[in-house]
Amino acid sequence: QVQFVESGGGLVQPGGSLRLSCAASGLSFSIYIMGWYRQAPGKQRELVAGCTPGGSKNYADSVKGRFTISRDNAKNTVSLQMNSLKPEDTAVYYCNAVGTGYSSTLGPWGQGTQVTVSS
Repeated sequence: QVQFVESGGGLVQPGGSLRLSCAASGLSFSIYIMGWYRQAPGKQRELVAGCTPGGSKNYADSVKGRFTISRDNAKNTVSLQMNSLKPEDTAVYYCNAVGTGYSSTLGPWGQGTQVTVSS
């Protein structure tokens, strides 16, 4: 079955960096758009960044210039490098396969990884 396992979260001070990783299994990883999502307390889950199989990247305006998504099709992994973190980046971060046009997610949600930005 399809599974996503996220890791790399933690507590970091404002201005700091974290690198999140997601290991995918049970799907033909290389043919799917992969996305990173986040959900803050009391808010809806939102798309943060996406990467097509060919390497085209898409970012939410709130993270442009600070976050970088990358993927390794040989290892079935997708990563999110987060720099210049802000308190408003605090959320649980998830990865998932994404439908064409970023219309919907295609797999089950994993457990996510908590990112807390606080001094």
